Amino acid sequence: MAREFSKAFYHSKEWVRCRDGYIRSRHYICERCGKPATIVHHKKFINPGNINNPEITLNWNNLEALCIDCHDQIHNRNHQITTKETVFDENGNLIKSPQVSKNNG
Repeated sequence: MAREFSKAFYHSKEWVRCRDGYIRSRHYICERCGKPATIVHHKKFINPGNINNPEITLNWNNLEALCIDCHDQIHNRNHQITTKETVFDENGNLIKSPQVSKNNG
């Protein structure tokens, strides 16, 4: 989701043209995992200080076609907290899974 300072940029005709051309040039394939790409990501993140710099915002060398999963990993949006090795106990504490403890003991 676009932050307030970048909303106008992400709706600009310049960005829409740039984004569409870039993802099309990558054949809508994620550059990290090969799944279908749906997002054009800025490698150098956009911030209030560089939002008006086309060398950052519109430069194809700063772009990457990504699927939603790879994009979420970059922005730490993986909401998976538990793993095979961890679970929550009855008090809501993250602990080592009982299966892992049995296999190690």
